[in-house]
Amino acid sequence: MDTNSIENIELKYLTVDDFKELKAATLESYAGVLTSYWKKKHIKALTTMFPEGQVVIKVDGDIAGCALSLIVDYDAIEDEHTYEDIISGESFKNHNADGDVLYGIDVFIKPQYRGLRLGRRLYDYRKEVCENLNLKSIVFGGRMPNYHKHKELTPKQYIEKVKRKEIHDPVLNFQISNDFHPVRVLKNYLEGDTASNEYAVLMEWDNIYYEKPSKKASTVKTVVRLGLIQWQMRPYKGLDDLMEQAEYFIDSVAAYRSDFAVFPEFFNAPLMAEFNHMHEPDAIRELAKFTETIVNKLKQLSISYNINIISGSMPEVVNDKLYNVGYLCRRDGSLERYEKIHVTPDEAKVWGMQCGNKLQTFETDCGKIGILICYDSEFPELSRLLADEGMDILFIPFLTDTQNGYSRVRLCAQARAVENECYVAISGSVGNLPNVNNMDIQYAQSAVFTPCDFSFPSNGIKAEATTNTEMILVADVDLSLLRELHSFGAVKNLKDRRKDFYDVIRIKSDK
Repeated sequence: MDTNSIENIELKYLTVDDFKELKAATLESYAGVLTSYWKKKHIKALTTMFPEGQVVIKVDGDIAGCALSLIVDYDAIEDEHTYEDIISGESFKNHNADGDVLYGIDVFIKPQYRGLRLGRRLYDYRKEVCENLNLKSIVFGGRMPNYHKHKELTPKQYIEKVKRKEIHDPVLNFQISNDFHPVRVLKNYLEGDTASNEYAVLMEWDNIYYEKPSKKASTVKTVVRLGLIQWQMRPYKGLDDLMEQAEYFIDSVAAYRSDFAVFPEFFNAPLMAEFNHMHEPDAIRELAKFTETIVNKLKQLSISYNINIISGSMPEVVNDKLYNVGYLCRRDGSLERYEKIHVTPDEAKVWGMQCGNKLQTFETDCGKIGILICYDSEFPELSRLLADEGMDILFIPFLTDTQNGYSRVRLCAQARAVENECYVAISGSVGNLPNVNNMDIQYAQSAVFTPCDFSFPSNGIKAEATTNTEMILVADVDLSLLRELHSFGAVKNLKDRRKDFYDVIRIKSDK
């Protein structure tokens, strides 16, 4: 059709007044493959029970296509069902306004209007309805009109060849290009569909915005505000002095209504100054004696300031072994512990630090998060395991003394954001501690990184602090953009991973 002659294309709700034109358009569209059409009583019933589910697309006032649908309780439908089962003998008794799935029962475009992407408009409308009604998905039985030409193939073999572009099937190809995926083959689905040998493919589109109805009053935020504390290493008179400074920064980021306050690795290291006369391994074990008190104080602050606090990390002695650990202090008062899995050669050599064995994601009121301490960020397997558990935000408290050390953490953190389709926030310390052995000088530029796709900054940098300056960095991240990325990104790093060829697995359980 000459597109230059088209003056108007509009999507409209179907009405009973459209019946005669719809009947003619239906018979023309199916060209004798299906000789039946919807009766006037059917149109009246559908437009009465679910008006927003029945639409036509008109070109210069003429019906060019149509899409009809029901809402069903999918758990009440048998997996091996037929078209007749869905429309219930054309009584549509399976329609359930309280159901959870939009089931398409008809869609067509008249032959002379094909190639104008009108079908895409109908599918996009259905997706919008599905999202607006908070339904889990859209499903329908898709025809395989070219299957009769390949009877030597099983339906499964036929579908695989269509997906590999070895066979062209106008219906399946179109549905797959519109983000629908095959779920199962339905036998004897539509009586009289000889072109498909009466087979159909149950196709599904998942609503990534679906929220399961909850009886709880709590909600999970989608826009999350991160407050990173770029901590200045300086002498303190004692623990109270250090915690006064910590509370000052918590107060600062909480004043901006941040959901997280993130401290760096070993932010309490200045307290080692009074033990500087000791051998380094003894000095850091003395520092570890402050850890329990600091954690309890941070827990209190998380409640009083209504903010989730990530404590960075601190030394801790367990069964006479020294570990580098941190705590997540949720604002509801609950507490979680995490460990550094890979200690640096310096930590092991100078302090006798032991490798941890605890790795997990943490549920919060701001999505699921992961926490890796400094050097752990340079091992991609750890963050991939967390991503497999559904991590939205990865926090990396770090401590680096030189720019090249910082660059390792930063570049690896940016890679983690891309490969795991998540946000990554790094928080470090600046300044120097001339009176603490093995903690002489620090280099940092705290930052928030994103995946690199159209909905995010093109360079993958959401925000970054001024290098080597004590400050806070506040940035918002939108978790709903991650949901879109997982399904509609230019590339799909998580979905496209070749698990049939390689995988990342744990070989020992957490202790």
